[in-house]
This record gives sequence, C-alpha cells and structure tokens, in this order.
Amino acid sequence: MIFGEFNNKGELIFEIGLIAADGDIIPVQALLDTGFTGTLAIDNQDALSLGWLRQSQREEMQTARGEAQFNLYQGAILL
Repeated sequence: MIFGEFNNKGELIFEIGLIAADGDIIPVQALLDTGFTGTLAIDNQDALSLGWLRQSQREEMQTARGEAQFNLYQGAILL
C-alpha cells in the first residue's frame, strides 16, 4: 500500500525511491499524475547523478507551457 498526503493545492504527494545504477535507493517525494504517460519527469543532472543511461532519441511532449523536447533516460524506481 502506498501512503501519501494532499498538499495545499489538493495534489496527492507520496514517496518513491529512485534506484541508482549502483543499487542505492534515494527516497523522494512524487506527485500523482492522473494523466500518467509511463514517464517520470526528472532533471537531467539528477538522472545523470543516479547513473541512469541517456537514450539517443528525444521525445516531444505536451506541457502546460506548450510542446517541449525531453531527453529520455533508462532508470528504475521503487514504489
């Protein structure tokens, strides 16, 4: 079972673990996205510090500010 709480905007926040390439698990707070696309948004420097491998292609996705290009990384999380 996943435990979380609602913030002052009514968004559901819960903890996940980012799994680094060396197996370390780094706990972080995540926001539940009911329009889940199968991806996790994460800063490039965070993905690199976890040792996640960057894939060669980029993907265009719709954001609140319009369409944007995203780098894709291969990584794992723990729910």
